[in-house]
Amino acid sequence: MIVVTGAAGFIGSRLLNALQEQGYTDLVAVDDFSRADKARNLKGIKLSHRVERGMFPAWIDANEQLIQFIFHLGARTDTTEFNKAVFDELNVRSSQAVWERCAKYAIPLVYASSAATYGDGALGYGDTDDELPFRLKPLNPYGESKNEFDKWALRQEAKPFFWAGLKFFNVYGPNEYHKGRMASVVFHAFNQIRDSGGMKLFRSHRPDYKDGGQLRDFVYVKDLCDVCIFLMEHRKHSGIYNLGSGTARTFLDLARNVFKAMNKPEQIDFIDTPIDIRDKYQYFTQAEMGKLRGIGYGKPFHTLEEGIADYVKGYLMK
Repeated sequence: MIVVTGAAGFIGSRLLNALQEQGYTDLVAVDDFSRADKARNLKGIKLSHRVERGMFPAWIDANEQLIQFIFHLGARTDTTEFNKAVFDELNVRSSQAVWERCAKYAIPLVYASSAATYGDGALGYGDTDDELPFRLKPLNPYGESKNEFDKWALRQEAKPFFWAGLKFFNVYGPNEYHKGRMASVVFHAFNQIRDSGGMKLFRSHRPDYKDGGQLRDFVYVKDLCDVCIFLMEHRKHSGIYNLGSGTARTFLDLARNVFKAMNKPEQIDFIDTPIDIRDKYQYFTQAEMGKLRGIGYGKPFHTLEEGIADYVKGYLMK
């Protein structure tokens, strides 16, 4: 059995879909299935079991001999949530419970970390120094929770025989419709352009960046899934890895490509970044991808143009 937590969410459901397309059949979905708004994400995926999130540790104990791999992607990902206790429970303690069982039962594990751990990027975006997580200063409780678990994992003597923490950068793609404010800028751009003919971007509040010139590493979810499957099939070289495209692009580049994919004339305006996130807003992210490439992952990533065209034309416009 291959187990995916956060299975009804954006990345989890896309990974299950990719696994099924690759011919894997004994798939287990773990999530809080009470959210009806995510139900359609699992449509068409043949599952062996559905496990409620709160029952997952006990379920591992009961089924450990049948489990071949766990992708632990379930987490609270709202960067505008500032209640640290929520993240302590859902992102730290629950992940520790999964890790401890994977170590005990020799189950290989891939878990979701985040580029939010890098904070303002003052210390760079490198993933080769295992001491770097202990120096990072994330900008919000979500990033702090992901970094706390990375640090905890690195300190553990008892580890799964293979494990990888993946620092996801700005992921976009199909099945993110339920994420509300936390959905990708591509998704919001498409909806705004469809409904109003125009797109609003956050104004820059720093003199060294022009409006719309803020830079992010946008990575297409299909590339992320390919990396996850590569790690599952190779099961070598444990550690923490960046997972981005490796190329920073501006929000203006993104918006213009959405207009192009929709065959609409450009109409871009700028609005102030909301006060509640303004001082915690990242102006530049770019994944250093040499570590992943160094262990043999050679598949090219979608360019921003390719990813947006595939997403908009192949999914959103349908």
